[in-house]
Amino acid sequence: MIPELDGAMWHKSSYSGSANNCVERGILPTGRQAVRDTKDRALGALLFKASAWQAFVDAVRDGELDG
Repeated sequence: MIPELDGAMWHKSSYSGSANNCVERGILPTGRQAVRDTKDRALGALLFKASAWQAFVDAVRDGELDG
């Protein structure tokens, strides 16, 4: 486990159901963002710089990733 994840404040999506089939976003003490699978948290998380995460969120909001 990445020590930095110990201080993360995790948030589950409001779109998630109760079956643990979603992802959680964590805000780390360093300002980086983390994403993990709620079904298997032991797998760890993907880590992103805050600016990269914001660029992703903006792209989703603006429909740039619609396929």
